[in-house]
Amino acid sequence: MEESLTIVPFSDQYGKAFRELNEEWINTYFQMEEMDKKSLHHPKEYILDKGGYIAVALLNGNPVGVCALIPCSDPIYQFELAKMGVSPKVQGKGIGKKLGEHILAKAKSLGAQKVFLESNRKLVPALKLYEKLGFEEIKGKASPYARSDIQMEIVL
Repeated sequence: MEESLTIVPFSDQYGKAFRELNEEWINTYFQMEEMDKKSLHHPKEYILDKGGYIAVALLNGNPVGVCALIPCSDPIYQFELAKMGVSPKVQGKGIGKKLGEHILAKAKSLGAQKVFLESNRKLVPALKLYEKLGFEEIKGKASPYARSDIQMEIVL
């Protein structure tokens, strides 16, 4: 049976998947922080109502990946790529790359010229994906996350 991957905009029916897919990787490698709880439990108020966007990857209709664009007040960056998670059960199928390409195309369509992200060096597969998408490491930006030890940007 051929697998069918579609990427759709977030709606309330995907709230649990958005939270659980992110909690899964965060709790595996780190611990939940206050900023995580805000965005994962209140995506409408924290991300969507502020002009952000959340993409949901559906494999045969089941949510298996998520990624958010969070609007920035930073004068250099219009959005932060954040809360990207793909279920470990389907990693290695290119879903993260498709999600990343989708989210960057959305950022561009919303007028963004630069997008940044924060990550951690122990997330090697994620960092490789970000590099493939065109992100490059930057230095010197303050972070609200204790786990963030690398920041990257892309010019669209």
